[in-house]
Amino acid sequence: MLKWIRESQLLSRFIANLSEFMSRRRGLPAVIGIGIVIISFVLQLFDVYSESQTLHLLAVVTLNIGVLTALIGLLLSDPLGK
Repeated sequence: MLKWIRESQLLSRFIANLSEFMSRRRGLPAVIGIGIVIISFVLQLFDVYSESQTLHLLAVVTLNIGVLTALIGLLLSDPLGK
């Protein structure tokens, strides 16, 4: 059923290139995650003075995405290291 995934040359090359790129820039996902958390903080500051439900939702979603990105980046930094 999933034979096409296992035999896909395009997917194989993408994973190899991504792994090589990330091994040279191990801290990049953590820095991106911290940046997203800072953006979420600014959104939450604006949310205090507004009544927008959309802004509140956006602040919560960006906070969670930022924290997950930073944690995944920290977890991947060790296996990808040289």
